[in-house]
Amino acid sequence: MEQNYDSLLLKNQLCFPLYAASREILRMYTPLLKEIDLTYTQYIVMMVLWEEKEISVGELGKKLYLDTGTLSPLLKSMEKKSLLTRSRDTVDERIVKIAITKEGDALREKAVRIPEKIGSCIKLSKDEAAFLYKILYSMLPS
Repeated sequence: MEQNYDSLLLKNQLCFPLYAASREILRMYTPLLKEIDLTYTQYIVMMVLWEEKEISVGELGKKLYLDTGTLSPLLKSMEKKSLLTRSRDTVDERIVKIAITKEGDALREKAVRIPEKIGSCIKLSKDEAAFLYKILYSMLPS
């Protein structure tokens, strides 16, 4: 009996256009983030901190779908840049909290135009972008 290998064709893979689009978008971000001395992962950490001001590493990991093994060296490097501080929770020392610094908060002014610049490079209408956002988030674990 001959097997059907259609499921192995690249054109039939949902993961491939997601992967390729993700790489393309990250490529667009790179020069913009280089201007403010951030990697993409550091940028999304800063977005959370601009909103929250202070958060535990565990909660940050949940928001960004990143594990502590990925976050720890990243946060250490951001602390060296004076963008955030790390400290142990006073009630439960197992919990590490991060807080934005004045320098980190000031970086928001330099970053404020990045979403607009990226949006102008992506050829989707606002409705298409909103629909794609909804679909992609529905794929993530809750």
